[in-house]
Formats: sequence, C-alpha cells, structure tokens
Amino acid sequence: MSIKIFSWNVNGIRAQLDKGFDKFIESTNADVYIFQETKAPVEIVEKIGKSFPAFNIYATEAEKKGYSGTAVFSKIKALSENYKMNITQHDGEGRLNVLEFENFYVVNVYVPNSGSEMKRLDYRKTWDSDFLNFCKNLNKKKAVVIGGDFNVAHKEIDLARPKENYNKTSGYTQVEIDGLDNFIKAGFIDSFRKLNPDKVMYTFWNQRFRARERNTGWRIDYFLVSSDLKSKIKSADIHNDIMGSDHCPLSIELAF
Repeated sequence: MSIKIFSWNVNGIRAQLDKGFDKFIESTNADVYIFQETKAPVEIVEKIGKSFPAFNIYATEAEKKGYSGTAVFSKIKALSENYKMNITQHDGEGRLNVLEFENFYVVNVYVPNSGSEMKRLDYRKTWDSDFLNFCKNLNKKKAVVIGGDFNVAHKEIDLARPKENYNKTSGYTQVEIDGLDNFIKAGFIDSFRKLNPDKVMYTFWNQRFRARERNTGWRIDYFLVSSDLKSKIKSADIHNDIMGSDHCPLSIELAF
C-alpha cells in the first residue's frame, strides 16, 4: 500500500478555481492534498470541496479576514482532527491542520512569514519553538508527516541568491534557519533533500521581476517526516511545471 500526499500554497483557493484547479486534482490523483494560504472562510472551502465528492474536507481560517488559512482534501477519513496548538497567540492565525490516520499524523502548516523589515521575526522564533514541541509531542504517539510552507530556505542550495539575502531578507535569516535546523536535529527528515541531495529546485518565486521566468527562486515548502518513516519514503518531488500560484506544489509518496 502506498499513500501520495500533495502540498501547495495556493495563494487564495478561490483564485485557483479559474486556473484549472479541478484538472490539477484529476491529473495528480493523490490520496491527500494539503493547502496553505487558502484566504477563505471554512464554509467557502467546504463548498469548493463539494465539487470533489471523493474527498473529506478539513479546513481552518484566520480570525483576520482574507488572511492565512489552511485546508486538507483527503480520500482517507481522519481518525481525529485538530486545528490548534492550544497556545493563544498562535491559534487565531489559521495556520494548522492536524489529521490522524492509521499509520501517522499529517500536519499541514503555514509557518508565519517574518514580514517586511522582519517585524515578526521574534514572533516567528517563538512559533518555531512552540511548533517543534507540538510536533515532537505528536511523534511520541505516532509517526508524523509535516508538510507545507515553512517560509525559510534551509541551505544555500535552496535559494538562487543566498549571499545577497542572508540575514537581509525574511526567509533566510539565521534565526529562521536555526528554526528548521532544530527540526532536523530532532530527527525529522527533509524528504526531498534526502532523495535529492544535490538537486537545485525551487518552490517559490517572487511575483515581481519575472522571478519565475528567470528561475530566481526559493525552496521554502517541505515535507518533513519523522525518522520512523525514513524507510517508507518512495518518492519526494517538486512540481514546478504546475502554475497558478507564486508557489508550486510538492509531493511525497509513502509505501507501507
């Protein structure tokens, strides 16, 4: 048995409906889709989900209208679902879906961006620490697959211009890099880099300056898996031919 999961920061799920969203679902034929930055109320996401009757829909929204939001479309019915870390300063941001399946948890995350002039960098540091502790506690119960937009390029290979951006641009500061390093030190595995140690591919391109056309990008979207699943990773891919957002989708396939 194998399970294929796709992750995509859609930059507004309603906007995707006019960009071939149904064809994306049909052509990729995954078991689970996790979406970030849906920017839509739960009822709207659920209404969209009705067009895909094979899927169970799990969604959350931010308290701030048109901001953040995550959703999961899953052919597999979850044994349990959760949308919070139970930490007040985080739980209103609409950044988390946690679904329990038979063999593992799926955690869909939209990690906070540190923002222009890195105004939220301190908050981001707090989030990273709290989120890691949350995932480690889940991992004590069952293996964990964490997918989504982590808003950080981990290594120099993961962005086109590392020297120009290091400690100058949100998404490539040492604070943010340390946050992801701590996941790796805790035993979580970067699935794409595990299978593709030297491959240069990106998942995000700034919408200005023809960045995608020039492939001046960043790899800031990941599937991290707990060490228990290391031997189960069948594939881990980045689908940079799929358009419609400033991010492209990525996928992981696990064999059981």
